[in-house]
Amino acid sequence: MENVLRPLLVLGGSVLLTLALGWIVDLVLRRADVRHPESPLWGLLRRCRLPLQVVVLTALLRGTFRQTRWPVIESHHDGIGRALSLVLIGAGAWVVVRMVSAAVESTYARYAASTRDAARIRRVRTQVTLIMRIVTAVVVVVAVAAILLTFPDMRAVGTSILASAGIIGIVAGVAAQSTLGNLFAGFQIAFGDMVRIGDTVVVDGEWGVVEEVTLTFLAVRTWDERRITMPVSYFTSKPFENWSRGGVQMTGTVFFQLDHSAPMGPMREKLHEILLACPAWDGRAWNLAVTDTATTTMEVRAVVTAKDADDIWTVRCAVREQLIGWLVETHPYALPRISTDLAHGLLPRGRSPLVSERAERSERAERDAREPGGTPDRDQGREDTEDHENSERPRTGRG
Repeated sequence: MENVLRPLLVLGGSVLLTLALGWIVDLVLRRADVRHPESPLWGLLRRCRLPLQVVVLTALLRGTFRQTRWPVIESHHDGIGRALSLVLIGAGAWVVVRMVSAAVESTYARYAASTRDAARIRRVRTQVTLIMRIVTAVVVVVAVAAILLTFPDMRAVGTSILASAGIIGIVAGVAAQSTLGNLFAGFQIAFGDMVRIGDTVVVDGEWGVVEEVTLTFLAVRTWDERRITMPVSYFTSKPFENWSRGGVQMTGTVFFQLDHSAPMGPMREKLHEILLACPAWDGRAWNLAVTDTATTTMEVRAVVTAKDADDIWTVRCAVREQLIGWLVETHPYALPRISTDLAHGLLPRGRSPLVSERAERSERAERDAREPGGTPDRDQGREDTEDHENSERPRTGRG
């Protein structure tokens, strides 16, 4: 009977004590979260309940498993004790990471709630993300080292490694030169405020938004939902465009290739009307001017402003589409044209419709006069007679 009750008391008591402790801790954190709604720390700490219970249960079993006095445990107590120690170390690292994550996220949330500057919020978010990754990496390394030290054979290996640390350090430094460069570049980006999560950048001709920053790489999400992954050393060694530095407001341009007869005054009025009806325009500035001219066309530039990169794209597209549509409907002659001969039904450039009509009548009159029985155009004859009389009439005037 004792062989049954003793293991039941040891194992069952450890489990019940662990569950009771986890429930009490969760109850305390829940009440603290209700009393302090301004801080999300207590609610985030509730995520530590599971790893904390694993730590408590493992620690209780590690200290009492031999009290069960089972033959199997007595014969393998060294292996069981080492396994419980490994689980205890891993669970302890898990608890530390969860607690640090809760503290960091709580600090960031309170800062974001009390700050209206979007640029500072993105900078703090980038720094917090990298700090959390560094802490996680350090905790994992320490946990792995502690696990290795639990094996006697590994201690001898560690001693031999320390004896040759100089040579190994040189070899590792040469082999991991690029990795170390990216690592230090990650620190430089995080605390040098060069690029932040949420910044709009242009790298290698690609426009996108910084979506993720790690110690070794940086992910940029393009406008068509592609992800460009680049080493962080790229941003410390090569120039790139950061449209979010110094404020997110932007100025954009729209170019038109138009005929020289384009009405600039009505175009300016129409541009202002389009901008007033466009919600993405921030109202700071606008302009329309002729910036260049060529033999057949002239270049017209419209300047608009918006509060960020997304809105400037919307404003430019709206101005381009609506202004061209307005020209097509009301001033089609302002659009670029190709000069052709009269045989194709189009007027040569530089000739008015009146001159062209008179030229056609003159050609028809000459053709009728050359044909047998043909009679010249009466209207044309009358015009020629009037032109002759006007030329013969004496002129009067001072002089």
